[in-house]
Amino acid sequence: MRILVTGAGGYIGYAVARRLAAAGHDVDGLVRRDAPLPRGVRPVRGDLLGGLPAGPYDGVCHLAALTRVRESFDDPLAYYETNVHGTLALLRAVGRAGTRVVFGSTAAVYGTPKEQPIRETAGTAPGSPYGAAKLAAERMIRDHARTGAIGATILRTFNVSGSVDGRPDPDPTRLIPKALAVAAGRAPRLEINGDGLAVREYLHVDDLAAAYVRALEGGARPGEDRVYNVGTGTGAAVREVIAEVERVTGRPVPALRRPARPEPPELVCDPSAIRADLGWRASRALPEIIADAWNALTRTND
Repeated sequence: MRILVTGAGGYIGYAVARRLAAAGHDVDGLVRRDAPLPRGVRPVRGDLLGGLPAGPYDGVCHLAALTRVRESFDDPLAYYETNVHGTLALLRAVGRAGTRVVFGSTAAVYGTPKEQPIRETAGTAPGSPYGAAKLAAERMIRDHARTGAIGATILRTFNVSGSVDGRPDPDPTRLIPKALAVAAGRAPRLEINGDGLAVREYLHVDDLAAAYVRALEGGARPGEDRVYNVGTGTGAAVREVIAEVERVTGRPVPALRRPARPEPPELVCDPSAIRADLGWRASRALPEIIADAWNALTRTND
């Protein structure tokens, strides 16, 4: 299939494009500026808000977005413009009868659900402009699919880490990159909110990329829309993640406790739907995720 991957120069987009090219697909990678892309992926310069390629494409993996929850409170209009209006522009530019669209969404659309693990049937109540914009884009894509124009598969991811091709996670606001930066001596200490007992789950970026390939090849057909949680279904407390970083790296990670913020005490998904429908399952646990991320970070020091 001829596939367009938006955000192909980014952390997740690169991994997805790499997997698709390895699976034998004809892959174009949409980038705003020159950026390293995986072998076999053609760069296409463009922007969600102008200069999109015309296609046609058999499939689109849409990963270009603004993604920082706390930043979205400071500039909500930018998040709506890029994540909603940009998605609309993409659908108009490359969508055609028969196109399969796989959309990178987020667990932030759920807000703070009371029942854990979280199923796709849980109510959506995003607590940030980022989550609200992603939910709006989800709804737009699904409504478009119900006209018969496209097939739409929505992948709601939780926390992603690890590395492919030695590329570290560039977002220093995430827990694992922050803890590894301390272990590497790039930061004096790790600041954590509250008692460190908040539970989250972590998925290797290459496992997530494999889910995109499955969703593209076996997901929704034109006229259909599906939503899947993508995760391990296994959570770890912040304290446990820090301890594992110390074990993997062999280095201390001093932590400074800050006042608690209003955050969900637990966010863990039920991935049984994607396992049953697409045969996808995460293959890497937290120790390997941290080890790969650490190797990528320390490699950049060479």
